[in-house]
Amino acid sequence: MFSILRNRFGVPGVIAVIALVFAMIGGAWAASNDSGNATASAKAKKGPRGPKGPRGPKGPKGDTGPAGPAGAAGPAGPAGLKGANGADGAQGATGAKGSNGAAGATGPAGAAGPAGPAGPAGPEGSPWTAGGTLPSGETETGVWQLGPTPAAGFVTAPISFPIPLETAFIGSGEDNQFHILEAGEGETEDCPGTLEDPQAEPGQACIYTSGATNATPTGTAGPFVSGALLFFIASEAGATAVGTWAVTAP
Repeated sequence: MFSILRNRFGVPGVIAVIALVFAMIGGAWAASNDSGNATASAKAKKGPRGPKGPRGPKGPKGDTGPAGPAGAAGPAGPAGLKGANGADGAQGATGAKGSNGAAGATGPAGAAGPAGPAGPAGPEGSPWTAGGTLPSGETETGVWQLGPTPAAGFVTAPISFPIPLETAFIGSGEDNQFHILEAGEGETEDCPGTLEDPQAEPGQACIYTSGATNATPTGTAGPFVSGALLFFIASEAGATAVGTWAVTAP
């Protein structure tokens, strides 16, 4: 018990409590055993009050009691009024330009459109329309070559006309229109040109020979509308002949 009092009031407090208890006990005992002195004591003058003793130290703090139960939740308050919309903010700065995206996949081919109208005819080609025939009075020229032949005997050398004739020439007889000029032979009435400058009169075809080795011309086949064949006799293998030609449409 002394420990409880000490813990609650401290040592000075305990001493004060004990003194109070003894004072009360002593007063009671004196009241019960008083005789003739009791009257005298009662009539005696009350002595002066003693000075106030110092205040005792503060007792220790009591233990905290258990927490009470939580109170019930109060009713919800009324909803507040909706505030006014704020003013629009200032427009932000333009962002940096982004990089180009990857190229998309190639789409399917579209359907073919309708055929357009035919265009106007173009001007005539120079000196004549492609695919046509050699115009009258016009001359075309070229070169030809024979061999070397693989063996002796009858051989041919072909000539091709870049622009075909409208009709084939006659290559033999009195009306022969195809002429072979051997090397060194001069100009003729039907073939007024040279090896270097082959020419032919209208309706004539002229063959100019620069030289022949072991090859002798014997005639022609044609000329056809697209060319002719030159005939030679090769005296041995390796025969050769070269030259130029000219043909003029009648």
